Amino acid sequence: MRIIGGMAAGRLLKVPEGLGVRPTPDLVRQAIFNSLGNRVENARVLDLFSGSGAIGLECLSRGAAFVLSIEKSNRHASIIRHNLDVCRLPADRHELRVQDALQAIRQQAEGTRRFDLILADPPFGEKNVGKRSNSLSQKLLDDPQLPLLLQPEGFLVMGHTKRDTVTVTAWWEEMKVMKHGDSMMRFLRVAAPGQQKAPSEVSSDGGV
Repeated sequence: MRIIGGMAAGRLLKVPEGLGVRPTPDLVRQAIFNSLGNRVENARVLDLFSGSGAIGLECLSRGAAFVLSIEKSNRHASIIRHNLDVCRLPADRHELRVQDALQAIRQQAEGTRRFDLILADPPFGEKNVGKRSNSLSQKLLDDPQLPLLLQPEGFLVMGHTKRDTVTVTAWWEEMKVMKHGDSMMRFLRVAAPGQQKAPSEVSSDGGV
């Protein structure tokens, strides 16, 4: 696993070991950043479920003004610190909090920080045919405080597995869906007050 673009391009990243760890693959990250284009440069970024830190550090490498990485595992947090050092990225533009992501959202919503990009690729949920998803991805979509953290033109980029049929809640407007293998990446922005729609279930092929 490596940094793909920017000042640290090509530098290898250490990845946490274990079956419960699912780093976002290089090809998926490449597609994400190709889609975001110049939105990353000078952006303030919130990286939830940070894991190895690969997505947040990729943002720093590509010129993000600031990245806040949220990771609840102390062991994984130590790997993020290692990767930041190895990649020689500016530590003064990076903050790491060892914290549950949903708790972090509530805490950040109480403050004044707002972000241009929120990136989240949480652990995959179970297949949920005939029932509403209870995955971490769905919990993010259900959280009414998460939209409050985005700047008016900001984006949420959220991952989930194809087998997890998530419900896009009323305060989100979906802009794009990207598929790669078992991974789905959804690009969303906060819906304007007059354009909010009833929640809709989104199937594994990206349809509604």
